[in-house]
Amino acid sequence: MNAPAKAPKGFMFDLDGTLILSNRKLGSYEVIPGAVEVLNELERRGIPYLALTNGSAYSASKQGPRLREVGLPIIDGHLFTPNSVAGKVFAERGYRNVLVLGTPGVVEALEGHGIRCTQPGDPDAASADAVYTAWHPECSMADIHAAAGRVLDGAPFYTASDVPFFATKEGPAFGYSCAINGAIHRVTGVEPQVTGKPSQLAMDFVAARLGLPASDIAVIGDDPKVEIEMAVAGGAIGVGVASGTTNREQWAAQGRERRPDLVIENVGELLQGGWLSS
Repeated sequence: MNAPAKAPKGFMFDLDGTLILSNRKLGSYEVIPGAVEVLNELERRGIPYLALTNGSAYSASKQGPRLREVGLPIIDGHLFTPNSVAGKVFAERGYRNVLVLGTPGVVEALEGHGIRCTQPGDPDAASADAVYTAWHPECSMADIHAAAGRVLDGAPFYTASDVPFFATKEGPAFGYSCAINGAIHRVTGVEPQVTGKPSQLAMDFVAARLGLPASDIAVIGDDPKVEIEMAVAGGAIGVGVASGTTNREQWAAQGRERRPDLVIENVGELLQGGWLSS
């Protein structure tokens, strides 16, 4: 593996397909080879890192213990979701009442960041000053109607993720928020602002949490349309892994806006070639 021109000073890892593989119902996890060793080495060297998943079903306080149970040595303080980014953005923009299309875990995560949430059918839903879509397998037409109505009335439209698939042990799984977004957009003509990857909001969040400029951060993931697009647009170092949705041949076929600086089989290869600064 070629040594980088400049060793990254911090690392952002995707979760599904990069550090772990879950099942399609998000009920179990399997650690990808090399992930434990890389995280332990980063801790040993004191190199800042975090994991940012586009999964929004659980807060870090719920997902972190489950990851540690299967052997992934990551503390809650290093684990973030699009809800983490959304909570920061909503607070900064002064939203007082956000209509959420998501599971109780999504609401819990946002409320943990001090965001007041309402859901379709609640008395305050009709006066929500923003709409946020996330993981919501049980989304109904009534939910979509409520969200579209607020967007048509001028409420800003946000989503955790607009990615159609994510990596699991059984192969690509369906991203519910993408389908929900499509329905709302078809009715309203409004595209959502993404708080997760590959948005600039997410890249800015990562840089702020790591305390580094984007140019010193390696963004590592399995999806060229997500992690690597964010890295290229944000000026970070892009590292593609072949352990998730994208194989080496597919990585080689990517255009400039989704072409990583390095492609590796799995994150364990980061222990070679000078990618971890001493």
